[in-house]
Amino acid sequence: MRIAIVEDDSVQAQQLKQWFVEAGHNVHWHSSGRSFSQATTRESFDLVILDWNLADTTGMQLLQTLRANSISIPVIFMTSRDTEEDIVSALQNGADDYLVKPARKAETLARIAALERRSGGFQAQQATLRYPPYTLNSKHFTVQCDDETIQLTHKEFDLIRFMFQNNGRVLSRGHLLESVWGFNPNVSTRTLDSHMSKLRRKLSLTPEHGWRMVSVYQFGYRLESLSDSTVSLV
Repeated sequence: MRIAIVEDDSVQAQQLKQWFVEAGHNVHWHSSGRSFSQATTRESFDLVILDWNLADTTGMQLLQTLRANSISIPVIFMTSRDTEEDIVSALQNGADDYLVKPARKAETLARIAALERRSGGFQAQQATLRYPPYTLNSKHFTVQCDDETIQLTHKEFDLIRFMFQNNGRVLSRGHLLESVWGFNPNVSTRTLDSHMSKLRRKLSLTPEHGWRMVSVYQFGYRLESLSDSTVSLV
């Protein structure tokens, strides 16, 4: 997962970052609400770990802004505020979970894993996935559309699988590069744009097939379903 930590205590933030990186996640730390708010205009995340008491704003204000802008990214509050009133308020305003400091490693990672399962992040990598009329075969790096089997490169396959698994979401270029290519300084946004162009052409991602790949100006991409298709594991 690509996790944003919004925490103005550098010691706590670095501890969380170490836990999450060791668990295989990509982590971006923001020490202020302003920094995080600016990041959301150009980047996407899979999860936000949010402190309540920040120097320049409150976690509640940030949460309310996210939800007011229809940003449905999961949010876990991690704060020293432990009253029932605070917990209920956070959940009623759109938080997905609430942890009281000091954070405990095993519990924190377990709650993140639970959110990831609910969001579909644990779809089996080797499974055959169906997004009608497309069937993705992870073993052979192929996509079948109707009666045609399309061979993809490994990166093309990883990219389109990630897009299908996150269909409907606007994913930033940085998010896509990080998730598919990892932290590789030799891979640029031009590489991503080239792969997207090839996938559009190879898979005919057009309204006729019920899907559309949309380029979001100065941000990234969104794969849209134009039908009631649902994913299934075969």
